[in-house]
Amino acid sequence: MTVAFFSGSRRRAAVALGAVSAGLLVLTACDKPTPIATVTVGSESINSEAACYNDGDPIKESDVQKCLNKKAEKSITVAMDDKVRFGVDPEIADNGWTIFLGGQQAEPEPYKKTYRTIPASAFFSSQQTGETTDETQVTIVENTGKTLTGIWHFKLKKES
Repeated sequence: MTVAFFSGSRRRAAVALGAVSAGLLVLTACDKPTPIATVTVGSESINSEAACYNDGDPIKESDVQKCLNKKAEKSITVAMDDKVRFGVDPEIADNGWTIFLGGQQAEPEPYKKTYRTIPASAFFSSQQTGETTDETQVTIVENTGKTLTGIWHFKLKKES
């Protein structure tokens, strides 16, 4: 029976490569996930980590508009008579959170509870023109009233 052995220098190189790989794996596992926001309609739910988050510290003023303009990656279909339920992690609720529609703040004061329900019909008519739309981007913004600390995007699609 023949067994292939690495030479001394190859064995040391393989051990070093293994150690580096293990170190990188450990470092990537240390990334702290962002808090989660969830949208539920009926029995369907979608959730997302933040599109922009700075570990609870304020998002840089220069990045806020860019973050608000990002497109939602997750979507859910709703009927006009559905209730849309929003849920956020307790650490988001502790700071307060606001709903933005199409990048514009839709309510004046931050909400301080982890859960709320809003009729779907509120999301599909334009404030300016009164026309209805077939989809809208809803953004949950964690804020203290003065600074934004997290941004989560979702798309609501009107059932046809």
